Amino acid sequence: MGSVGPTELLMIALVVVLIFGAGRIAEIGKGLGEGIRNFKKGLKDEPGDEPAQLPKRGADEQEDDEEDEEDDEERSRKAKAKKVVKKSEKKSSTDEDE
Repeated sequence: MGSVGPTELLMIALVVVLIFGAGRIAEIGKGLGEGIRNFKKGLKDEPGDEPAQLPKRGADEQEDDEEDEEDDEERSRKAKAKKVVKKSEKKSSTDEDE
């Protein structure tokens, strides 16, 4: 039983391409590469390391965030109101058809 030569490797590669297709092989290779990269990154991080502290925000930034949240809530209320109006319009149009 000898070693695997270039001809055998070529035949194996041909069979793999026929079974999986070129696109699927590329996806598998990409997934393996990302997995190895994440594994190496995980090894570099020591378990005792603490995550970096975020800088403290000023009062102006906090007020901006609160205003953004209020705007989001108002948009959400308006969207819900539009849905209710659309439903009532659909219901009234089906009632008129009958």
